[in-house]
Amino acid sequence: MFSKACEYGIKATIFIAIKSKEGLRVSPKEIAKEIDSPQAFTAKILQALVKHQVVNSVKGAYGGFEINKNKLKTIKLSQIVNAIDGDTIYKGCGLGMKACNENFPCAVHDKFKNIRDELKHMLENTNLEELALNIKSGASYLKV
Repeated sequence: MFSKACEYGIKATIFIAIKSKEGLRVSPKEIAKEIDSPQAFTAKILQALVKHQVVNSVKGAYGGFEINKNKLKTIKLSQIVNAIDGDTIYKGCGLGMKACNENFPCAVHDKFKNIRDELKHMLENTNLEELALNIKSGASYLKV
């Protein structure tokens, strides 16, 4: 459903959120190791997240990536997805047709539209703090 970059971006952001709650910054190397992502690919994803102001980058000996603790409740999963994949996930055809719309629907248009709408609702109503707390409590995991 999400691109591989987006999957890594979501995982990286959650990991950064967990560490930020502990008052720590994390390096791209630590992030890549934690989410099982190639380091160079992770660095590129992190650049996009910084550009879209999802995470902060601090340079220097004690630098790394962090998220302001006060922003954890306001950063929505949709912001991470938009930073990496854009909004195409809300517009695509379930069968890959280029001209699928209300006037020229594919065979699954109505059903797929409902799924896209539910996905959009979930992404816009799930915040980063909630996801980080689920990982921290052991209710969910970043990797197996």
